[in-house]
Amino acid sequence: MMRLALTTVAAAAAAVLATALAPQAPTPLSYVALGDSYSAASFVRPWNTDGCGRSEQDYPHQAARRLGLKLTDVTCSGAEVRAGLLGPQSELKGPPSVPPPGGWAPKAAQVKAVTAAADLVTVGAGGNSVGFSEIVETCVKRGLASFGTGTPCTDHYARGGGAAGLDARFTALEADFTALLKEIRTRAPRARVAVVGYPAIVDSSAGCGWGSWHQLGTVAKGDMPWLDSVERRLNTLLREQARSNGAVYVDTYSSSTGHGVCAGAEQRWMYGIKDTLTGPGEQSDPPSELCRSIPARGEACTVLHPNLRGATHQADRVTEALTALGARRT
Repeated sequence: MMRLALTTVAAAAAAVLATALAPQAPTPLSYVALGDSYSAASFVRPWNTDGCGRSEQDYPHQAARRLGLKLTDVTCSGAEVRAGLLGPQSELKGPPSVPPPGGWAPKAAQVKAVTAAADLVTVGAGGNSVGFSEIVETCVKRGLASFGTGTPCTDHYARGGGAAGLDARFTALEADFTALLKEIRTRAPRARVAVVGYPAIVDSSAGCGWGSWHQLGTVAKGDMPWLDSVERRLNTLLREQARSNGAVYVDTYSSSTGHGVCAGAEQRWMYGIKDTLTGPGEQSDPPSELCRSIPARGEACTVLHPNLRGATHQADRVTEALTALGARRT
């Protein structure tokens, strides 16, 4: 009996020791993604249907799969830094572009998803705060009125009545972004933070034709350099915010030049104003009444967002940045 007992104890001890010495699977790093439709890869199938249009092919999902990260993705189409990331968001854009009866439920402030457990945080937002979609809409209307001649949008915003309003939006965004990065630091002091800039949209007007809705529609060709300057101004602000607040900046613009909305079909990483959807699956977006009125073929009014190629390019740059911050698949 004594021999049996000793044998049992020895076997149990050996099992415990073997368990202790066995290689343990590392705990995946916790990654929280905040941002707007460019971070959510809206209109890239498959997307969720809660009004945020968040795609499973967005750069947070792609980077998390590549690096084995535990992802919390709260990116949402239409999000502004103040109304969306710092505060709740009630105005949702989809897709789907046509909301359900009664609309979508408001979303809590994205920053609430950041907790002390977060290891990595990415932030990709600011375009809605400066009103980029409204700017494009204004350029479409003014370009139509001028029959594509001159620089009617540039004249309005750079030298006319829209200049002061645009400057005020940039000033407000600077303050809001500072507050956002400070709030992230307060909530997750040990997290490594990356600010993700915007990819090239209209870095060159070469290849764009006036009236082509797969590109910029009726935006006057003379206004395209100014549109690009607005994006570059926004990216400069984001870069400076990252530098001033202890974050890293992810440049997706430089590596996407030549692949903007005016590029050829196989080289284009950006949807035009009305375009054919990309991404796996058969998910569609029934066009709104306004979208149906645009005289062009295309499944949806995608309005200058990254297509699947563009989302994958963003994921390449973000994966590189997160790897440099310590995220490596083992």
